[in-house]
Amino acid sequence: MFIDEAKIRVKAGDGGNGCMAFRREKFVPRGGPSGGDGGKGGDVIMESSERHNTLVHFRFNPEYKADRGRHGEGANKTGRDGGDVVLKVPVGTIVYDEESGEKVFDFSGPDQRIVIARGGRGGRGNARFATSTHQAPREHEPGRPGEERNYRLELKLLADVGLIGYPNVGKSTLISRISAARPKIADYPFTTLEPNLGVVAVGDEKEEISFVVADIPGLIEGAHTGAGLGTQFLRHIERTRLLVHLVDVSDASGRPDVVKDVDVIMGELASFGAHLEDKPMIMVASKIDVANKDKLAKLKRYCKKQKLKLYEISAVTGKGIEDLKYGIAEEVQQLRKAELRQSAQEQKESSPSA
Repeated sequence: MFIDEAKIRVKAGDGGNGCMAFRREKFVPRGGPSGGDGGKGGDVIMESSERHNTLVHFRFNPEYKADRGRHGEGANKTGRDGGDVVLKVPVGTIVYDEESGEKVFDFSGPDQRIVIARGGRGGRGNARFATSTHQAPREHEPGRPGEERNYRLELKLLADVGLIGYPNVGKSTLISRISAARPKIADYPFTTLEPNLGVVAVGDEKEEISFVVADIPGLIEGAHTGAGLGTQFLRHIERTRLLVHLVDVSDASGRPDVVKDVDVIMGELASFGAHLEDKPMIMVASKIDVANKDKLAKLKRYCKKQKLKLYEISAVTGKGIEDLKYGIAEEVQQLRKAELRQSAQEQKESSPSA
């Protein structure tokens, strides 16, 4: 089960109460105040983990509470701090405040952690209030309450390449041929009901290039408004560096105009509102083993006009798969280098010496 959205309620631990006590020991006259402080309440911490890939564990257990701090005791004994609660989330999770809608944190890498609810401070015992003129204080403080928050979690897959296209154009078959991923494959629309990730390695050990491919469930016209499954999964394309657009050039699709198919998908990307249509793209003519020559010729003319690279493949027979793998690897490598150059330039501009 792939769950990419969840709402949770978290409550940090309350602080322990400060103690009011006076030292009473044999042979110790006028022992004075000895009430200890209360312990701090536990925090609720969120941490990214590569061992998790969905938010399903939050769907069935949406409430989390940290331990409260123990109350202070006599003989100046401070109460024990409450235990923290650590919530593990997949890399790619974005945390939003449910009430304000503000983005709290974006877990873009493993082992990142933040405190999403802070425990309350322990109250002071009466020993803290003793002064030279107030030697027998009876004042003591209650513990402070821990923070209580509601959050919305949204998972966006971290992948270098996103496979897009109409349902049944061969995305799942392609990812199964180029990686170890084994998605469900069948001859009916919307076979893929959840994104699939596959790791692809190209080249030898010395110059190996690896990248992550995401098989996005098929888009149809009106996806950005909720038609089909598009609005549910379009956001997973946001983090990708490169889009690979598969177009069915066989007669099996029942759609006569391949250029219209491309325009519909591009329109959905543009309508989603995250500049998805501006991402670098490679076009792929799928199912060329049973291709309609007129459709293929029309797609070639379109790609030439739009200056898009076109690869012809058959995921069933394997024709063109290797060329496509190396073509994707080359594009991904260039995009990674461009990102590094841009990052270095931004750091240089933001440094004090600049």
